[in-house]
Amino acid sequence: MQLTQEKSLNEECGVFGVYGADDAARMTYFGLHALQHRGQEGAGIVAQNPDSRLMLHRGLGLLSDVFSNEQYIEALQGRGAIGHVRYATAGNRGLENIQPFLFQFEYEQLALAHNGNLTNAKSLHRLLEAEGAIFHSNSDTEILAHLIRRSQKPTLKEQLVEALNQVKGGFAYVLMTNQALIAALDPNGFRPLVIGQLPNGGFVVASETCALDAVGAEFYRDVLPGEVVWIDETGIEIFSYTSKTQLSICSMEFVYFARPDSNIYGVNVHSARKMMGKLLAKEAYIDADMVIGVPNSSLSAASGYAEEANIPYELGLIKNQYVARTFIQPTQALREQGVRMKLSAVRKVVENKRVILVDDSIVRGTTSQRIVALLKEAGAKEVHLRIAAPPLKYPCFYGIDIQTQQELIAANYTIEEMTTKIGADSLAFLSEQGLIQAIDLPVQAPYQGLCMAYFNGDYPTPLYDYETEFLHKKNQLRQVVLGETK
Repeated sequence: MQLTQEKSLNEECGVFGVYGADDAARMTYFGLHALQHRGQEGAGIVAQNPDSRLMLHRGLGLLSDVFSNEQYIEALQGRGAIGHVRYATAGNRGLENIQPFLFQFEYEQLALAHNGNLTNAKSLHRLLEAEGAIFHSNSDTEILAHLIRRSQKPTLKEQLVEALNQVKGGFAYVLMTNQALIAALDPNGFRPLVIGQLPNGGFVVASETCALDAVGAEFYRDVLPGEVVWIDETGIEIFSYTSKTQLSICSMEFVYFARPDSNIYGVNVHSARKMMGKLLAKEAYIDADMVIGVPNSSLSAASGYAEEANIPYELGLIKNQYVARTFIQPTQALREQGVRMKLSAVRKVVENKRVILVDDSIVRGTTSQRIVALLKEAGAKEVHLRIAAPPLKYPCFYGIDIQTQQELIAANYTIEEMTTKIGADSLAFLSEQGLIQAIDLPVQAPYQGLCMAYFNGDYPTPLYDYETEFLHKKNQLRQVVLGETK
């Protein structure tokens, strides 16, 4: 039985910046390498050379492809740099959309990179074009530069604050001028962003703490919702551009996106995932011979499930480490080929065994179907699928490339129907409360500081450009879920 085309969760992007390093571009390369899991379509680095001019190199593909020649790094000399690894959530996949963007103004330069997605990008784009702005890409990232440039405020700081209060949605920005490194986070902190300090006193900003570890930087602190970080020769300044903030960090960072060795607001990602598995075992226990996880992002949850259920944890699936993460492949044909190439079952481990298969999420269901089939072809007697997150039923508008409910199997089928389509012997998901409890952010906020909209449709902000269209579709889904229509 075939399902719709394979497509899993699309990563957002990864950003990195450093100010005050002797070889900033090379350090940025190492930082981006640690963030490569956040985007594999393209990469770029802008460096501030000794004459304070900004120099750019960018290209399509993996970081190692874009910087395959040592001369590319050597040409980016200077003590400051910003970099970006990209997965497209807005804009097509051409070179013109690879970041950082470098803007050449009359008396100054501005480089800009962005992780996230603006929910009022279309409206702002139309407004700016009507006022004469010329866009060189179709990425929503470019909008911020136009807003800054058109501001009548006297200083760049004031221009930036005005611009940040006009863009809506999810954004973690890093900017570089001829004199400073700047970072900014949206009022809900949808995307993670951290600050590190180098042994020589310089500073680093990055999407995840794993990038700080990669360059030998000590964790300084998280960037909080609604904050701007300004780093120049005088040191570091952190200030708020708005008082209307409420932490709503993407829960899927903990479930799937972030590296297990990263910490987000003091919570270790591996520890949170392991607890998801433990709570899943309590909520959806079933007797079996072994627990196996889907490499690599589900292994922490699988070990937690096995430990809590007192069932042996086994290596039943092997991942080819030389195949890129399937969902990040830029075309559907490559994604489908990736599923066939990247996993194989260990027959001698799973043959004639009742297997509990732990995965982190189900999007379309095709990948789950393929993995269940692999295990049964290898002789598994039973395959019970357990998902360490609630069912994904609603799209994301803040930086994950799932913007229609049609592509979400849980939005269109019951658990029983999904079980049949996937071919599993049983299927169960972690509850919403279980996920919140597993992550356990130490904050007082709705859903304990998490964005849970993908599971329950409760979006923490207005959706602006998406509002009318989405609310109509949401009402249609509600009718289906409640059984009012079929």
